[in-house]
Amino acid sequence: MPAVPARPAHPIPLAVLTGPTASGKTRIALELAERWGAEIVSADSMQVYRRLDIGTAKPTAAERARVPHHALDLADPDEPFDAVRFCEAADAAIAGIAARGRRVLVVGGTGLYLRVLLFGLADLPPPDPERRRELEAEAERAGNPALHARLAEIDPAAAARIHPADRFRIIRALEVAAAGRPISEIQAAHRFAEPRYPHRLVALRVDREELRARILRRAEAMLAAGLLEEVRGILAAGYPPELRPLQAFGYREPVAAVLGRRPVQGLAEAIAIDTARYAKRQVTWLRGERGVEWCEPDPEAVAARLAPPGEGRAAE
Repeated sequence: MPAVPARPAHPIPLAVLTGPTASGKTRIALELAERWGAEIVSADSMQVYRRLDIGTAKPTAAERARVPHHALDLADPDEPFDAVRFCEAADAAIAGIAARGRRVLVVGGTGLYLRVLLFGLADLPPPDPERRRELEAEAERAGNPALHARLAEIDPAAAARIHPADRFRIIRALEVAAAGRPISEIQAAHRFAEPRYPHRLVALRVDREELRARILRRAEAMLAAGLLEEVRGILAAGYPPELRPLQAFGYREPVAAVLGRRPVQGLAEAIAIDTARYAKRQVTWLRGERGVEWCEPDPEAVAARLAPPGEGRAAE
C-alpha cells in the first residue's frame, strides 16, 4: 500500500460522526449539516463504489440535494480501492469545503478509513507477493474460514474484526504476521500518532437488541426498494459475483439469491444476521479508537458532544 498523503499544511477542524451500521448516522448528519451549514464527507468503504446504492444505504438523490456529499461513487465495483485512495479524495474534499467557507462533517462507519484520515497510515510491512500467492492458493484449497481460523490463533484481535469471508483482509493480516508482528499490535501502536486534523469524534451508541431490530427493518426496506434488481443489473453489466464489494455484507446474501444459490425466502433475515455481525466488529474497532465519545443517537445530544467544527476541543 502506498504512503498516505502528507499531513495537511493548514489543518482544518473536523466534526466526525461514526457508529455501527443502522445506528442513525445519516439522519443525524443531515440535520446537523443543515443546521451548521456544513458539507458531508463520507467515510464508508462500500459507498465509494458506483452502482452499489441500495445495499450500501448510500445517501439518496434527495438527501444529497439537501446537503452536498463527497467521497461517494469514486470507483467501479471491479476497480481496486483502498484507504489511501479514500484519504486522498477526502483531503481534497475537505480542502474544497473549507475554501468555500463551509464546515466539514465527516460521517461513516469504516474504522480504517477514519483512522487513516485522522491519524495517517500504520507502518505495515510491504506486500509479499510470493507469500500472498501461497495464501491465495491455500484459500482456494481449504476455503476462507480455514485461513480465518489460523488468523484467530495467530492474531485473535485482528480475527475478531475481520469477517471469515473477507479473504483479502485475512490474507493481508496473515502476511503481516509472517513478517514478524501481528497487524493488531502495529495498529494499536499507531493509535498514538499525531492527528492529521484537529477533530471531535463521536460514535453513536445503540442497544444491541434495538440495533438488530433496526438492521432487520433496513434489510426489509432495501429489498422492497429493489435490492435484488440492483444486484441483477450489476451482474448483467458483466461484474463477476466474486468481486470483493459483492461479497461484502449487504450484497453477499442477495448475490447468492440472484444466482440461485440460496432461496429468496428468509433473505431479509439472512442479510440482517450478516450485517449484525459486521456491526459487532465495528463496535469492537471503535471501542479501541482514540478520543471516541459515545453518545445516544439523538441530534441534540450529538450536537452537544460534537459541537460545530472549530468550536469544540481538538483531539488530545
